Amino acid sequence: MQNKIVIITAPSGSGKTSIARHLLERFPSLEFSISATTRAPRGNEVDGCEYYFLSTGDFEKKIKEDAFLEWEMVYQGKYYGTLKSEIDRMWKANKVPLLDIDVHGAMRVQKMFPGSCFSLFIEAPSEADLRKRLEARGTETAESIEMRLNKAAHEKQFKDCFDAIIINDVLEHAQQEASAFLGKFLDKPQV
Repeated sequence: MQNKIVIITAPSGSGKTSIARHLLERFPSLEFSISATTRAPRGNEVDGCEYYFLSTGDFEKKIKEDAFLEWEMVYQGKYYGTLKSEIDRMWKANKVPLLDIDVHGAMRVQKMFPGSCFSLFIEAPSEADLRKRLEARGTETAESIEMRLNKAAHEKQFKDCFDAIIINDVLEHAQQEASAFLGKFLDKPQV
């Protein structure tokens, strides 16, 4: 019997963090997989809570040691990845890891765990909505918003590679839809 994994992926600003939080509250068997990153902590972020903050050298050393389930240079000079040790820790505790990862990493993980992985792709209803959400954060420069919008257009090309697509127009509806999909997957017996 293989352990289950849940993946949630989306372009930045699509609302995946809000949906992930809802799923974690709704399904006690889920546990959030803390990713590793080389970016600096923002605001009140704490190492080991929101992310494992690593230096570029430490991250690259872990790549050479094959310590990552998946990793990606998501933005120029900024690595993100899922440590195998994080997934193993959750499985040993009989938890189902919830991975909040980028599209390319999500596709790699799906291929590694066929039949025991469920993936959700979340998208904003339109590019205009996505732009408004990114601008409303108040943390992005005009240049970074354009970069994120370009990346979102690229990522949307792969949405049909995932088990379910949710358009996050009204957050409560998107949360209910995600819960319905996930409930079916978690209740399904392992092969």
